[in-house]
Amino acid sequence: MLAWNGRLDFRKLRGACALALLACSVLLGAPRVGAQGANGGPASEEHKAGERPAAAGPGEVSAAPRLAIPVRCTLGSDCFIQNYFDRDPGPGWRDYACGPLAYDGHRGTDFRVRSLADMERGFEVLAAADGVVVATRDGEPDLGLRERSVEDLRGRDAGNGVRIDHGGGWETQYSHLKRGSVKVRRGQRVSAGEALGLIGLSGRTEFPHLDFVVRRRGTSIDPFAPQGVPAAPGDVPQCLQAPATDTLWREEAVEGLRYRPSGVLIAGFAGETPDRGRAQRGEYGGTLDASAPVLVFWIEVFGPRSGDIERFDMLDPDGKVIARHEQPITRNYAVRFSYGGRRRGESPWPAGEYLARYALERDGRVVADTQVRVSVR
Repeated sequence: MLAWNGRLDFRKLRGACALALLACSVLLGAPRVGAQGANGGPASEEHKAGERPAAAGPGEVSAAPRLAIPVRCTLGSDCFIQNYFDRDPGPGWRDYACGPLAYDGHRGTDFRVRSLADMERGFEVLAAADGVVVATRDGEPDLGLRERSVEDLRGRDAGNGVRIDHGGGWETQYSHLKRGSVKVRRGQRVSAGEALGLIGLSGRTEFPHLDFVVRRRGTSIDPFAPQGVPAAPGDVPQCLQAPATDTLWREEAVEGLRYRPSGVLIAGFAGETPDRGRAQRGEYGGTLDASAPVLVFWIEVFGPRSGDIERFDMLDPDGKVIARHEQPITRNYAVRFSYGGRRRGESPWPAGEYLARYALERDGRVVADTQVRVSVR
C-alpha cells in the first residue's frame, strides 16, 4: 500500500508572504504618475502592518451601505470563504467565530474558488453596493508568488483591483482580479451587483481568490461583526457561529455567508504520485490506464484542525476495500493537500470503476466528506 501523505500547508508558505497578504488587503490610494494601468493608472498599496482591528459605532453601522455578496458563485459549492478578518489583536489570528480561518493581521475576507481550473472558467467579482469607482489597476499577471518574486511585484501586492467610494466615509476594495478582466474605469458610477472583473491570481497571493476589504474613513472594518469590540490581549473573545445581528451584509446574503469551518475543495485519482499543481489545473481526468504503476486518491481540504480525524478508503470494481487509512490531524491547516493509495502488483489493475471515500471528523462529527470515482481501462 502506498503511504498516506500530507504535503501542503499554506501556513508553511507564509513565512515569505505574511506581510504580503496583509499588504494585499490594502490597495489603491492616489494614482501614481507614469505607472502602468488602465483607466487612470493603478494606485499605490498602503502597508498597514501595525493596524489594529477596529469597530464601527451604532450610528456608523446604521448609516453604512448594506453589502451584497461580491462574487457571482454559490458559496459552499463552487466557492468558499478561505480567510476572514483577523479579530485577534495580538500575534495570533482568530476569525469572528473564534476559528482559525484567518491569518495574523488580515483585514479582509477572502472569497476563493476551488482551483486554478475553476479560475480559468471565470467567476465574476461584483460591486457590493452602489458607489463611484475611485481607482483601478489591470495588467498584472496571474502568477502568484510561486512563479513571481516579491521584488517583481514592485509594490503591486494587491495585483489587479478596484476601489469604490460608497459615500459617508465608506469604501470597498476588490483585489487579485484576473488580468484583462477589469470592466470599470475611474469615475464610473456602479450599482450593487454590477460586474467589476473576474477572480484571479494577480499580486502577492498563493491561490485564486477575491480579497474583499471594507473601510470606514480609511480604517478596515469586519463586515461580519462591525460593532464587535476587538478583544485586548488576554481578553476572552466573543464567538459567533453566524453573522452578528449588526452585520453589514444584506439580509438576503446572510444564509449564503453561513460560517463553514472546513470543506473539500478538489479531489480525484492519479496513476502517479500526484502533483498539486496538476491537480489545481484540472489535469487529472476520470480515466486511468490499467498499467498505471499506482492507483492514488488525492484531495485538497480547507480548514482541517488539530484533533480532527482523517479517514479514507478505496474500493475496487467488486466493492472490495483495497486501501484504507486513518490518521489524526496534529495541527491547524489553512489548506491541506493529501494523497494515498496502492501500488500495482505484477498484473494490470482489473478494469472497471474504482471508488474512493473520504471523511474529515471533528469531535465525532463529519465536517467534510466526498466520494470520487475513476474508470480503469
